[in-house]
Amino acid sequence: MVPVGVADLRRLAINTLDANWEHDHTVPSRTLYPHQWSWDSAFIAVGLAHIRPDRAWRELHTLFAAQWADGRVPHIVFNPGLRVGSYFPGPEFWDSAVADGAPAAATSGLIQPPVHAAAAWLVHRRAPSEASVQALRRLYPRLVAQQRYFTGRRDLGGGGLACIVHPWESGLDNSPAWDTPMAAVPADAAVMRAYRRHDTAHADAAHRPTDLDYARYIAIVASYREQRYADGRLARRHPFLVECPLVNAALGVAEHALARIAAVVGAEPGPHRDRAARITAALVDRLYDPVTGTFHPLDLRTGRLIPARTVLGLMPLILPDLPARQVRAVLAEACSPRFGLSARMDRPLPSHDRTAPDFEPLRYWRGPSWMNTNWLLWRGLRAHHRPDLAAGLRESMLELVARGGCHEYFHPDTGAGLGSPAFSWTASLLLDVLAEG
Repeated sequence: MVPVGVADLRRLAINTLDANWEHDHTVPSRTLYPHQWSWDSAFIAVGLAHIRPDRAWRELHTLFAAQWADGRVPHIVFNPGLRVGSYFPGPEFWDSAVADGAPAAATSGLIQPPVHAAAAWLVHRRAPSEASVQALRRLYPRLVAQQRYFTGRRDLGGGGLACIVHPWESGLDNSPAWDTPMAAVPADAAVMRAYRRHDTAHADAAHRPTDLDYARYIAIVASYREQRYADGRLARRHPFLVECPLVNAALGVAEHALARIAAVVGAEPGPHRDRAARITAALVDRLYDPVTGTFHPLDLRTGRLIPARTVLGLMPLILPDLPARQVRAVLAEACSPRFGLSARMDRPLPSHDRTAPDFEPLRYWRGPSWMNTNWLLWRGLRAHHRPDLAAGLRESMLELVARGGCHEYFHPDTGAGLGSPAFSWTASLLLDVLAEG
């Protein structure tokens, strides 16, 4: 462990979050991400609960104020105070007003993993009070609507799981998990000449998605926007339709959290528990591969599991009711040379199989270590009674920040900080990890 004290790490995290606060929400970073992002805000609320619980609740309420009438929580809520063109793709590109039921605020039309109910429950548990009970009462119907959106409008495969319609919806934007379905998306890298990418102005282009990747991202958004973001019109015509292990594991965890919230606010927890059980069963049935012993995304356009072995395959461990057979398989995968989880880790946990030929230690989600996926796996290890492995991963996370600061992501061999500095979810989840020492 780098000789940086707990008090120093805590101070760094608090200063980072305070510097990124924007009157009613927290920006992920001051450089690359100047708006409000959906799952970032959920992770940020978890950390804020330890130091500023009033801000934690405001973070969540601000995000859900931009919820669409169909229940979706958009992955970006745009700050109207920023000049046009300051971020790409910005509100003028998304044109969310074309959709029926979009909010007055300018937003994207996509979603991100539904980690919000679990975050709300953790905020309440970290700082319980009458005010937190009232906050849960306000959020509960919105969280239920979000779940109904995923399990209803987004069950495009008809098997009880939610489908993502863009790699950005997974949160792991350019993971190798998306290479196979993305290769079928018609696009020309030259299309990017019409736009100015914001990300490569603030980060090394060698660490970011390529122009061809971005051209395909834009093509998928354009297809969805042409359908006015109406999921019922997608059928099999949309160029990207995938069932993601992380999104659906988060969906199941959300139902468990909602059962707890329901008990606090006077609602019936039973239906949430029943839905959680159905989601876990569907996840095992549709996305678990007994041959590889891990979970894979399912490409609905081809009906095949995507073979890449990424950190997505480990994420179902966050489900408290994951069957013992799959728990053992996920642990074996996590502890294999592909990911290197152990009680004494000599390298950070990567986001992609480090033995794969397409492993890239510097490029966004194609190898680097990320605090949020580490934190989710850490919580899963604790839920499944593996304190030895949880302790090893916790020490690794603390080491990352001690060496590299609150960066967006980290080199999976050296632990050097990569991407945006002063990154909010890294700071926030650091606070949560420190508190559970």
